[in-house]
Amino acid sequence: MKFIATWSNVLVLLVSSEAFTLAPHRYSFGTSKVKQSVGTALGVSTENEQPIVAKTGGRGAKSASQSAYDNKLSLGAPKDRPEGGHHMTRGGIQVTANVSGLTFSDAKTPGTSTYAIEELVDLLDSRKGVLLSSSYEFPGRYARWSLGFVDPPIEVSGSKNKCTISALNERGAIILPAIIDAMKQLQEDGILSDVDVGVNGSFEKVAVKIMPPGEVGSFSEEERSRQPSLFSVVRCLVELFGYEDGDNQLGLYGAFGYDLTFQFEPIKLSQLRDDTQRDILLYLPDDIIVVDQDRRDAWKISYDFFVDGKSTQGVERSGSIESFKAFDDGNQESFSSRDTPEAEFSASVEKAKHEFAVGNLFEAVLSQTFREKLDEETTPSVLFRRLRARNPSPYGFFINLGEDEYLVGASPEMFVRCEKTPINDFRSGAIRVETCPISGTVARGADALEDAQRVKSLMMNSKEESELTMCTDVDRNDKSRICEPGSVQVIGRRQIEMYSRLIHTVDHVEGYLREEFDALDAFLCHTWAVTVTGAPKTWAIQFVEDNERSPRCWYGGAVGMVGFDGGLNTGLTLRTVRIKNGVAEVRAGATLLYDSNPQAEELETELKASAMIDAIVQKKTENEVLEGFAPKPKIGTNKSIILIDHEDSFVHTLGNYLRQTGATVKTLRSGPSALTAIEKLVENGEKPDMVILSPGPGNPSDFGLSATLDVLTKHKIPGFGVCLGLQGMVEHFGGKLGILDYPMHGKPSPVSLTVAGQSGASIFKGLPSTFEVARYHSLHGKRNELPDCLEVTALSEDGIVMGIQHKTLPFAAVQFHPESILTSPIHGMTILENSLRFLRYNDDDMSQ
Repeated sequence: MKFIATWSNVLVLLVSSEAFTLAPHRYSFGTSKVKQSVGTALGVSTENEQPIVAKTGGRGAKSASQSAYDNKLSLGAPKDRPEGGHHMTRGGIQVTANVSGLTFSDAKTPGTSTYAIEELVDLLDSRKGVLLSSSYEFPGRYARWSLGFVDPPIEVSGSKNKCTISALNERGAIILPAIIDAMKQLQEDGILSDVDVGVNGSFEKVAVKIMPPGEVGSFSEEERSRQPSLFSVVRCLVELFGYEDGDNQLGLYGAFGYDLTFQFEPIKLSQLRDDTQRDILLYLPDDIIVVDQDRRDAWKISYDFFVDGKSTQGVERSGSIESFKAFDDGNQESFSSRDTPEAEFSASVEKAKHEFAVGNLFEAVLSQTFREKLDEETTPSVLFRRLRARNPSPYGFFINLGEDEYLVGASPEMFVRCEKTPINDFRSGAIRVETCPISGTVARGADALEDAQRVKSLMMNSKEESELTMCTDVDRNDKSRICEPGSVQVIGRRQIEMYSRLIHTVDHVEGYLREEFDALDAFLCHTWAVTVTGAPKTWAIQFVEDNERSPRCWYGGAVGMVGFDGGLNTGLTLRTVRIKNGVAEVRAGATLLYDSNPQAEELETELKASAMIDAIVQKKTENEVLEGFAPKPKIGTNKSIILIDHEDSFVHTLGNYLRQTGATVKTLRSGPSALTAIEKLVENGEKPDMVILSPGPGNPSDFGLSATLDVLTKHKIPGFGVCLGLQGMVEHFGGKLGILDYPMHGKPSPVSLTVAGQSGASIFKGLPSTFEVARYHSLHGKRNELPDCLEVTALSEDGIVMGIQHKTLPFAAVQFHPESILTSPIHGMTILENSLRFLRYNDDDMSQ
């Protein structure tokens, strides 16, 4: 881009022909017009000019949704119902899959998809297993599906450098010998230092100890994810059970704890850890329920394994039963409602701001934990159902981890998803890795219109934008370690995702793994997402360790599936209730930057935790709560309104609002016939309770508004005016109208209430002193030429009259449009209801 200027000839802007070119313009000596023209060319608002919106030259990249369709991506959902059959794994295990269909139906009767899932939810209170449920969709990103199981034959449990793989039933005992052999081979390869075969209750187990990783500097950073760790065991199992052609549903399912990151990036630990806390808990299932809501299909897939001449076929599918235990009040002294005393979180934010100021950190994510005691009625399954109903999400889950520990969550954020893609720009079968960093949060509004206002405020907030930018830049760096050059791309930028209580801005990033790396490399290289740690990541993780009040356990880790087909689908462990020994823990964090407000960040953690806390303490569903309230009486009930139509394009929306008050509304086109109709109603004893003067084009005199007001005054009928209606009242009572310098057509504008507008009988009663409204007008009532009988009740920022009320007669009006989408419907309805409530003659019934 070039900017060339001389005193006499200004060449404003030269850009490629795909955008636009402005021809030279001649100006007289001075800079104001030059500045104005440059601002216009750059799309910057100068004085009253609006930013230029590009209308030509668009080359839009293919959308993520279209790419997903073209490349047949799963969006995390199970692929088409498999046919079943036999396949041989790379480790020499023969697997047989038997598929039986379920009727896709909401009916809770045996044989239906809903019955199968709800039965599974009930069983998870007392039996080990996993339910993953996506109840949120986003084009090119998420689909709706559920998948789950109980009584898995094999469990993988690990902490720090130790891992135990246990058979959980007779079927697992048949499979375990192949796993033991694989672990012994891993020991020969120098990855494990010990392999100990023992007994876990009635069945065998194999406990292994992992060798320490090499010294820093003895390996390249690209090889860091291949250093010995718990993931070495997981990778070995994926290789043992791996296959090229199968049903894409067999794999390891479960949870990954936050402390796993220390195996990838060691730091100095300063917090005391519970020796019983596990860093990884995965199950190998053999009987899976699958429901694909998008395809309206459901099935059960049952697996049998043939190992060393023995088969699981015909062996009972069973597991141990350990019922949920409520909180024991005898442990009251050990219970605390939160790990961070009030205001201490804000103090930690101040510490983070110091680190930002000196350049040690760019951003950090600090969290705190809230706790509630659970009674016998509030079981994990009850919490899951409440969350599922109240907080739909792409990563809903319910996991019975054993040892009286459960995870129930509704996470909005993908951690890492990997999928083999036959079609791509690099090589057939290359593994695509994708993530969706979330940063930038605002509370939901009361309706879609208020949501839009909050989305606008979120998108315009530079601090929120910076948060997400840093997250995505770090995420791209994570991928670049292991992805094909040029493959790491941002395919969605600051996209809006709406959840039950929150609105987030989200980026969507993809890359394609180099041939020597797999899905587990991708998983490890992203541990943990910058959206739950900070940047630079290692220093941020150390800051988190030093400044949070308790270990994170599962929070900030991941849940999901490691597929034996080479795929992976995991969500971050956020919006999660961890249940341990009858105590429900909810942890929530906030992304901190240098310009963070400490108190606001603390409130954000409380807001994020609120949906989970409500699921714990609010016994009824939201519908049941609403049913407990009697509907409010409507102020317009048994009242009749005449709406005079001044040929406006919004009159029927205004009528709709008026009918919502409970009133009967009849719309009459303005003119002598309308006045005659009102006269007849009065003669017949059916005098309307109010007449509404609608907006309209032109001047009040074009519609004879003064004659209308004469009729209302003659018959003591209250009147309320909108836009043209206000102008008509001003002229009728002796005021003057002016013309705006700049027409306000479809423009939002803040209005402020005057002292009169905040009085007890004002049409604005109950509204904030300043609020935003929609304006569609060029004419306005001149404030300095209003008659004494009218008092101003509302003003725009530049002093334009926005509301009037007659001092002695029941007439009032607004210059703005209460029925527009730019005016909050709550505010618009309040104004109309107040008009019916307060605009009355003294001899009218004042009981309401």
